Amino acid sequence: MNIILVGKGGQAKSWHLNPTLKYLLLVLFAFIPVSLGVVGYFLTTWLSGKPMITDAVHKEWKQTLDEQKQQLQQLQTHADEELMALTVRMAEMQARMTRLDAVGERLIHTARLDKGEFDFSREPALGGPHEVDPEGELPAGGFKAPSIDSAITQLEAELLDQEMQLEVLSALIKHRKIREDAFIAGRPIQRGWMSSNYGRRTDPFTGRLAWHAGIDFAGKEGSAIVAVGSGVVTWASERFGYGLMIEINHGSGYATRYAHCKRLNVEVGDVVRKGQNIATMGSTGRSTGPHVHFEVFKNGRTVDPAAYIHRTHP
Repeated sequence: MNIILVGKGGQAKSWHLNPTLKYLLLVLFAFIPVSLGVVGYFLTTWLSGKPMITDAVHKEWKQTLDEQKQQLQQLQTHADEELMALTVRMAEMQARMTRLDAVGERLIHTARLDKGEFDFSREPALGGPHEVDPEGELPAGGFKAPSIDSAITQLEAELLDQEMQLEVLSALIKHRKIREDAFIAGRPIQRGWMSSNYGRRTDPFTGRLAWHAGIDFAGKEGSAIVAVGSGVVTWASERFGYGLMIEINHGSGYATRYAHCKRLNVEVGDVVRKGQNIATMGSTGRSTGPHVHFEVFKNGRTVDPAAYIHRTHP
């Protein structure tokens, strides 16, 4: 195989190719198109695959962002719910404090206590030496905005303080009520009149001077006999000279007796209240007619009941 090249001036040069070189050139010229085709194929594949990879990454990022937005929305919703719950809790405690203030003022007025001792219109007095906060000093301005938790804690402390005041006030009123109930005062009858005084008198049966240890109240047979103070019944049956009789222990060394009853409405061990109907008027025992013989004992000795009939307060 000969190769002829024509140069300038019309001169021609020729080369003779041996069979080996000829086959090498044929292989070379055949490989170039194939190589270009392969390179073009891979280049086309790479260029076409690059946008596909970019779309997948973009889609994944978008999905991640959507999930994060959803999580943030859930956190925001949860925070709003907690804030609403705390707000409702504070409102309930404030309403409770308002009711406690009103109840306290009414109790003070009812019990006639010194308002200066239990003043629910003012905040409770506080104080104490300055101490370093274990969590750190306050800012330079000296003020630290309270959080919702600290505000609720403070409100609960104030509420507890008011409840403690009301408990003390209630105990005082209860103690006063017990004293007033046990306080001996008033007449042992609802209707009737005083027919005999305490002390020396002429005995209605013998006509001689004798000691009368109580006061007699005459009235209609069957009318009510009432307790002049709260206490415990220690006697409720017949007794020599007294007929049907009731004795009540009022505590603090006081006791009262109600004699000549027609019928007894209480039994031994019963707790009676002041003004309670304990018996009906009769004429049992040593008696000349329907009446109640009323005695008052102080530390085991009889005293003049007249001193207790007109008492009004302890």
